[in-house]
Amino acid sequence: MPYIEVDNLDDPRLDAYARLTEAQLRNRLEPEKGIFIAESIKVIERALAGGMQPVSVLMTPEWLESAASTVDAIEKAAPEEGGIPIFVAPENELKKLTGFALTRGILCAMRRPVLPSVEELLDRVDEERQRKAQACGIPDDGRRRVAVLEGIVDHTNVGAIFRSAAALGVDAVLVTPTCCDPLYRRAVRVSMGTVFQVPWTRIGESVRDWPAAGLARLEALGYKTAALALSDDSIALGDEGLAACEKLALIFGTEGDGLSRKTIEGCNYTVRIPMMHGVDSLNVAAASAVTFWELCR
Repeated sequence: MPYIEVDNLDDPRLDAYARLTEAQLRNRLEPEKGIFIAESIKVIERALAGGMQPVSVLMTPEWLESAASTVDAIEKAAPEEGGIPIFVAPENELKKLTGFALTRGILCAMRRPVLPSVEELLDRVDEERQRKAQACGIPDDGRRRVAVLEGIVDHTNVGAIFRSAAALGVDAVLVTPTCCDPLYRRAVRVSMGTVFQVPWTRIGESVRDWPAAGLARLEALGYKTAALALSDDSIALGDEGLAACEKLALIFGTEGDGLSRKTIEGCNYTVRIPMMHGVDSLNVAAASAVTFWELCR
């Protein structure tokens, strides 16, 4: 498909990139029309591999050659016959976009996926683990590890947690109603596209759905729940009983305040990471990486 040259970002066809807020992109009233923005070749390619549907592309002339194979893959994944618009704008114009210097020359607007229910998602996790075990000729050991993000509002932390989850073998991520959107532009960028590799969904749509109702859903699915929190009755991360749990949901709290009291009281375990030199806690992204390394091996 021929490229569409635009002189500046005032073109209304570029609203998704230049003017719409993240809330408008998400389109809560009509979720099927919601979109998100993927930045850089690697992130876009991971999004395509994860089945995301492209809507349009915005790039600079300097990247036409190096991004040619990625653009070709985007056009092949386009749901409409005849491809999608590929806009080309001067680099000095794209630099007006916040964070464009980190995008490496190409942006892609993509359709937001329809999220499955928690039950559907964890059923898929079971099927995938069983399939992989069968392919390897070994029995499925039944071990499942999911991460639950309660009220984490920093998009950088959410992106970093997804990247650790992908790298260290977490089966799925569940985000509570008060957690920020994993498809927010910065979260996607920081995750390096791993948000499209790790299965995830929301556990509830409103604050009434968490923690009591959400913890009950996990229990019904056979999961033990572990709250990562500082508490007098907490157990150490290396506890053998914790590691022996077949299905375990690891719950991480918001920056600063951590998990709510109701969440901690409703969990089967309260878990702490042993510290030295008087340090009381780690940043939630760092804490998640340590926890995944210990319990997801």
